[in-house]
Amino acid sequence: MASSVDLGNQLESFVTDLVKTGRYTSRNEILREGIRLIQERETRLAVLDASIARGLADAEAGRVHDIDDVAVMLDARYAAAERMRDTQ
Repeated sequence: MASSVDLGNQLESFVTDLVKTGRYTSRNEILREGIRLIQERETRLAVLDASIARGLADAEAGRVHDIDDVAVMLDARYAAAERMRDTQ
């Protein structure tokens, strides 16, 4: 399916420069790359949204830990990792 795109002067100039310098071989290649990057970002955002939703559901269901307990656990974990690193 063919598309017509109005990029505006600034983006049009940028695209033209990318093709002129040989960074990309065509406008189409640039647009495809841009859309792939947006697709990747949207996928990462969807994963993040799902993680946030799971976290909120856990909190609402009472599946939480006291921050002081978590801090003690993390301190112990990092101290053990540091000791292991020092012995190597």
